[in-house]
Amino acid sequence: MSFSMYEALVPPVTHMLGSYSGFLAKAEAYAKEKGIDPNSYLTARLYDDMLPLTKQVQIATDTAKGAVARLTGTEAPKYEDNEASFDELRARLKKTIAYMRSFDEKAFAGAEDRKIQLKFPSAEFNFVGKDYLNNWVLPNVYFHITTGYGILRMKGVPLGKPDFLSGEKV
Repeated sequence: MSFSMYEALVPPVTHMLGSYSGFLAKAEAYAKEKGIDPNSYLTARLYDDMLPLTKQVQIATDTAKGAVARLTGTEAPKYEDNEASFDELRARLKKTIAYMRSFDEKAFAGAEDRKIQLKFPSAEFNFVGKDYLNNWVLPNVYFHITTGYGILRMKGVPLGKPDFLSGEKV
C-alpha cells in the first residue's frame, strides 16, 4: 500500500498540534513561576506587523481542520476565534485534534486529485488535493506553530527542540 493523504496529514499535524499544546502549557507555568501574567503572552508578537500568539494558534487549527474537511469533501466545524486564555487555546487544539482523528483513512479516498479552491479578498488559489496538502496546508500549519514557538522563546520561555517535537500534550 502506498503512503496515503490521510497518513501525510492526520498523524503529523495532530502530533504537532499536541506539541503546540505542550509548549503553551509550559509557557503558562513559566509565566506563573516568574510572576508574569500568562495572558500577556497571548498578545505578544515577534514583530509589530505580525499576528499575536492567539492568532497563530487559531490559524494553525483553522488550516488543519479546513484541510481535513476539504480533502474529505465535508464541512469543517466553525470556531468563534474568541479564545482569551491558555486553557481556551489548549481546548481549541484538543478539539481540532479530536476532529481530525474522527476521520479514517477511507474518508480520504481520491483526495489527492480532489479540486480545492481557496478564495480570499485579494487572491484565489486552485489546487488538486496533493498539491494543496504539500504546498499550502503543511507549510502553513508548521509556519504558525513555529511562529508561536518563536513568540514564546522571545518572551523567555525555556523551550527547546524536544518541546517542539514532543507530540501530544492535550
